[in-house]
Amino acid sequence: MRNQHIVPNNGKWQVKGEGASRATKTFDRQSDAIAFGRDIAINQHSELFIHGRNGQIRDRDSYGNDPCPPHDRVH
Repeated sequence: MRNQHIVPNNGKWQVKGEGASRATKTFDRQSDAIAFGRDIAINQHSELFIHGRNGQIRDRDSYGNDPCPPHDRVH
């Protein structure tokens, strides 16, 4: 189980597993990266962290057995 991060890189968006040195996949659009990362997070019952262009986390979604699930229903 590895949390997934959507991070900016040279004008593109990467899906990276937490702690990984290399990206799983790179996309031109953030929305495509989010969809891909969400599928991985759902399959692995982990969390999805969405970073903004400045690199800071702007949103997160949990797809695991979270003992305190967020009330956020944005995604």
